[in-house]
Amino acid sequence: MIFKRGGVGRPYPDHGLTSRGGAAVPPRQVRLDDLVTTKDTLQLSSLLDEDSTFYGDLFAHVVLWRDEYYLEDGLHRALRAALQQRGVLHARVIRMEG
Repeated sequence: MIFKRGGVGRPYPDHGLTSRGGAAVPPRQVRLDDLVTTKDTLQLSSLLDEDSTFYGDLFAHVVLWRDEYYLEDGLHRALRAALQQRGVLHARVIRMEG
């Protein structure tokens, strides 16, 4: 299993961070098998594109809410890491109270 589980949608409230505010969060490693996805589809072009970024960010965005790590953006990066047999992903982790 690549991820802890797959999900559809974001169960957490809006964190209100802009792309600039999210970029201020320092990246850290997150285990792929700790992640819950928030999307159930992937654009193949995103997976194959070496330069794909979210608002210019090179890191995935993860929300920590109620002791769960939700992969908000960066499904293509997480799958690429899994295909390269890496068990971790560098991501900006946004901590929310819940």
